Amino acid sequence: MPHPLLALYSTLLLDMNSTFMFGEDRFGPDEDYAATYHHLGDTLPAAAVHRAINACLEYLGERYPDPAYHDAFPTVAETFRHLDATRHLPAEEQALLALTFAVHERGHISETYASALHQLAQTHQLALVADIWAEKTLWLEELNRAGVLNLFDALVFSSDIGSVKPSPRPFLLAAEMLNAAPGDCLVIGDSVRRDIGGAARAGIAALWIGEGEPPASAIGSVPSLLDLLP
Repeated sequence: MPHPLLALYSTLLLDMNSTFMFGEDRFGPDEDYAATYHHLGDTLPAAAVHRAINACLEYLGERYPDPAYHDAFPTVAETFRHLDATRHLPAEEQALLALTFAVHERGHISETYASALHQLAQTHQLALVADIWAEKTLWLEELNRAGVLNLFDALVFSSDIGSVKPSPRPFLLAAEMLNAAPGDCLVIGDSVRRDIGGAARAGIAALWIGEGEPPASAIGSVPSLLDLLP
């Protein structure tokens, strides 16, 4: 039997990272950003590439938790145009750095989770509500590669709209795109602060993906998305 809570809602607003996409946000001292950048085909020195990616990561990382930026969050491309380390570079170089960042930010959808999405789409209208810092092209490619892109009737990426969760705006926009009343929607995500907290601000019910006691504002919890299915 599917999870009984699913029967109460017609529309599912799904988080992406660590909900059905994994291995994302590969940033850190062991990551070779220069190798990724040079594979894409240009010639900045390795040290300059690492300095640029780290500066962008620091700039956005400082703003991500700040409520002042919840509805004014810059993209990676905008950040590279702003940073002292990169704003002097030609637009083509900035674009390659942004693509390098996106390669490391994007995760992977396994066949198991792709199958789960197909099962959910048989009974519910699906929307994707995802925080990403880079432009969405690589994520669309991965959704398409996994065979799940056409399962979503609405796609809301933070880098498209300048709003990051827990702002209620992404959730309300997804519902509006689907002509769904908030009361007919269920948010499903792993972040207590961003998914569950943002859903509460939007007046939408939320189911937490996680172990242990669910947050007070969630209607329940499951260890993984797979646990919603028979």
